Amino acid sequence: MKMNSALEKITDSLHGIMGLGLTLAAAFLVVDMLFPGTTNIVANVATLVKSFVGHGLVGLISLIVFITIFSRD
Repeated sequence: MKMNSALEKITDSLHGIMGLGLTLAAAFLVVDMLFPGTTNIVANVATLVKSFVGHGLVGLISLIVFITIFSRD
């Protein structure tokens, strides 16, 4: 029973950290669109997507899996 409680606390903490990270990434995207070159996150996201898609079908499937994992609640 104690192990389940500890795992729930860890999961909740990680979920909060991931939520904060995604919120900050969205805010930085908006800032970079309003003031180009400020945070450089647009170029970094483009590079990340290119690295997935550059490997053909396997990369595309990996990108879909990556997006699916991060969009789960």
